[in-house]
Amino acid sequence: MSPTEREKMLANQPYLANDPELVALRLAAARQLHCFNQSAPDETVTRSQIIQTLFDTVGEGCEIYPPFHCDYGQHIKAGQNLYINVNCTILDCNWVTIGDNVLIGPNVQLYTAYHPVDPQVRLTGVEMAAPIAIGNNVWLGGGVMVCPGVTIGDGSTIGAGSVVTKSIPANVVAVGNPCRVMRSV
Repeated sequence: MSPTEREKMLANQPYLANDPELVALRLAAARQLHCFNQSAPDETVTRSQIIQTLFDTVGEGCEIYPPFHCDYGQHIKAGQNLYINVNCTILDCNWVTIGDNVLIGPNVQLYTAYHPVDPQVRLTGVEMAAPIAIGNNVWLGGGVMVCPGVTIGDGSTIGAGSVVTKSIPANVVAVGNPCRVMRSV
């Protein structure tokens, strides 16, 4: 039996995003996100319930401020005491794993999806997605962009505006475009 487009997507193999199953899953997530993003400032219980339904797993003490955007939601695993500030985008076409006690600043973008570099192949509509892993006790400053396949080690801080194209070890401060380790913590 051939793998489904979703199975290929989660295996970082070329897949077609316009597959009916994937389109339906994105639409279901968009409906939930619409409710989340339109919620009143004091509707924290409603927001929490939506996130618990949307994400694969979410630990206690999770705080996410709207607007928040993701592709599927169900490919996001979040630990305890996660804080996500406004305008976060997570393209969870593959697994995004976020550890405990993680702080995510405003306008942070986590991108698992990527496209072929060859323009002729790109015209076929295939794309790929590589997982992202963020360790425990990590702080992503405002405007950080994390690219496909990146792992950020426990205890690290990524400076505001950084573009993280390669994995970052544990217990460091890293900044820049491309993001580079500046020092140990």
